[in-house]
Amino acid sequence: MFCVIYRSSKRDQTYLYVEKEDDFSRVPEELLRGFGQPRLSMTLALDSRDKLAQADITKVTHALREQGYYLQLPPPPESLLKVHLENKKKR
Repeated sequence: MFCVIYRSSKRDQTYLYVEKEDDFSRVPEELLRGFGQPRLSMTLALDSRDKLAQADITKVTHALREQGYYLQLPPPPESLLKVHLENKKKR
């Protein structure tokens, strides 16, 4: 299975995976409005990969088959307070 990955023009570190280049027919209109102008990032053969850098390949493949797209959101910001408290416990 191949997928085409686009990065958002409106949201940093947000990516949209679709099955075919420039085919957003299965992506909800509201999602596309919030995503902005899709900018081509890369094309990947998912069958030849074991994992992806920032997304679960099983979830990506399933979403592409079931709904025709996968939206990768940025990781949540790290809580500096949480890191501090965890480091404090280790001491």
